[in-house]
Amino acid sequence: MTYDDIRKVFLNFFESKGHKIVPSASLIPNDPTLLFTVAGMVPWKGILQGTEPAFAPRVADVQKCIRAGGKHNDLDEVGFDGRHHTFFEMLGNWSFGDYFKEGAIEMSWELLTKVLKLDPARLRVTTHESDEESTQLWRKIASKEPIRLGDKDNWWSAGDTGPCGPCTEIFYDFGKEFSNEDDRWVEIWNDVFMQFDRDANGNLTPLPKQNVDTGAGLERWAALLQNKVDNFDTDLFVNLIHATEDVTGVKKTDENTPSFKIIADHLRAVGFAIADGVIPSNTDRGYVIRRILRRAMRHGQMLGHKGALLSKLYPALITEMGNAYPELAQEEKHVVEIIQNEENAFADMLQNGIKLLDNEIPKINNAVLPGEIAFKLFDTYGFPLDLTQMILRDKNIEVDIAGFERAMNEQKERSRADTKGTRTLWESQTKLTATDDHYKYDPDNALESKVLAILRDGSFVSKAAAGDNVEVALDKTNFYGTQGGQVGDAGEIIKDGNVAMNVTEAGRVNDVVIHKGILNTDLSVGDKVKTLINASTRQQTARAHTATHLLQAALRNILNEDVEQRGSKVSPDSVRFDFRFGRAMTAEEKQAVEDLINKWIAADIPVTHEEMSLDDAKKRGAMALFDEKYRDKVKVITADNISCELCGGTHIYHTGEIIKAKINKEKSISSGIRRITMSVGTLAE
Repeated sequence: MTYDDIRKVFLNFFESKGHKIVPSASLIPNDPTLLFTVAGMVPWKGILQGTEPAFAPRVADVQKCIRAGGKHNDLDEVGFDGRHHTFFEMLGNWSFGDYFKEGAIEMSWELLTKVLKLDPARLRVTTHESDEESTQLWRKIASKEPIRLGDKDNWWSAGDTGPCGPCTEIFYDFGKEFSNEDDRWVEIWNDVFMQFDRDANGNLTPLPKQNVDTGAGLERWAALLQNKVDNFDTDLFVNLIHATEDVTGVKKTDENTPSFKIIADHLRAVGFAIADGVIPSNTDRGYVIRRILRRAMRHGQMLGHKGALLSKLYPALITEMGNAYPELAQEEKHVVEIIQNEENAFADMLQNGIKLLDNEIPKINNAVLPGEIAFKLFDTYGFPLDLTQMILRDKNIEVDIAGFERAMNEQKERSRADTKGTRTLWESQTKLTATDDHYKYDPDNALESKVLAILRDGSFVSKAAAGDNVEVALDKTNFYGTQGGQVGDAGEIIKDGNVAMNVTEAGRVNDVVIHKGILNTDLSVGDKVKTLINASTRQQTARAHTATHLLQAALRNILNEDVEQRGSKVSPDSVRFDFRFGRAMTAEEKQAVEDLINKWIAADIPVTHEEMSLDDAKKRGAMALFDEKYRDKVKVITADNISCELCGGTHIYHTGEIIKAKINKEKSISSGIRRITMSVGTLAE
């Protein structure tokens, strides 16, 4: 059975059992604690933990996943065995308060033994030592006695507290000829039973709604069903490796097999991630993808290949996986452009890094490169440590690993010190009431409010004095807190008729609006105050935000419909707009965009502000920011038939209020991403 066959058989089976079949979610998760979707349960986390309603009682899917960053890191093992991958596919069936242990166990066994026709004698089941129900269910159908294990192997939890429960795993026996137990026994299915809620004291209370979370690795199934021990010997990888042989002009041998495995694996991770909107960069998930891409390029060079590699292999990825994931073909032009830019940058990085190494090698003592030099290569030029080791290995020079790690840890500490701000402190106030800020769209009225919390010098206080630099949370406000690319309002907090605080900016931490500034008088928690925003600053910000919408519309009109926003910053004095586009704009294009915006401004077109359901907004054709998570009720800002966008920011009501727009600069900020800065209003004149 091919990969396409297995996906179809799996989904068809669970569809026949009443499951709703859904497409894979994005590799970019709606979870700030994760860089990537690392498991099949990630898209369903809210439902499984009871914070979101279930849209169907039974669901099945094939979820694309990446494990190559943070604590979910399989990168270093990839290529040197047959089972580790950076990108992989997780087969899953889910019960949201519907069937439980009996249904999950019976369906998993039926699919494996009746549909896929695996030999029951080669399957072995494990259960949790406390889970008598699952153990008894397996005794009725499995050919061998279940193995009962403890918490380390057969207990799942979302953390120290919260939803948790036992799990049961199914292993396949590849045969006695494998002396290594990990090679002989391979886990091919895991049923997790979310049965309890665990409190801080470790007490378990049965959940009112019990869920089933399952997972099975497609790559492992393919190896098993194609009678292969190594995942890379299955049809998909064999075809990608053949394509790599064609591009590099090198045949796979026993000696170079790891490089071919790494290139085939990394092609999938890089291609899928960029197609989902990840841009290679020096931070977060962008850095992980850049590192994976460069690791593949390094192994291409080890094969003797020079020049572009993954960009030439991407069409082969579409051939192998495009039927299951149509986004690969839809984003082909964009993905290939990004990869080509990265491949060119890698060549420059390699050249610059080798220059640094050539300068340092004569200074080396005892054939060991100092760790701080290796870290400089990593930090400044993007050299992975293993690339430095590979280059120096031919010269019989080692790297001071301890010194490298010491320099890395020192940088992490500096980074923590630089980024440690007040956000974490505000997030710790879990009992703080969300700010009622729906008044932010009515800026003209002073709003009566109450002080809920005051943060001063890193501590929450009940009272602060004149001259203190503070952050203040109120129960309600008409200040717009920084969100969606728009900077927060400035203004005043009034107490007893006097200006108690000049607010320099309103920030936002989750649903709490934070008013930042210096006190003119004493202020205490519980004080009654009024909020008054700076109307002229708000008006200029509203001009800038509506002008940003016109800018995007003009770019799509002059360049092409593929232009897509990738971030923005809207402030009273300027607009910064980042967008996806594969090349620099010409002077004529920039002028044409600016002229079109000013034409719309001069026409004084009405701008409507409407609130509606997310479904109605989508039917209207409203554009949305690519990685934004929207609520059920959204605001839609429309300028005639020119622009229609989902946006919670503040806007003017006629384009003529913008007065004028002026493009100041257009430049590249990363592979395939351009940035425009623009002035509006009197600043543009």
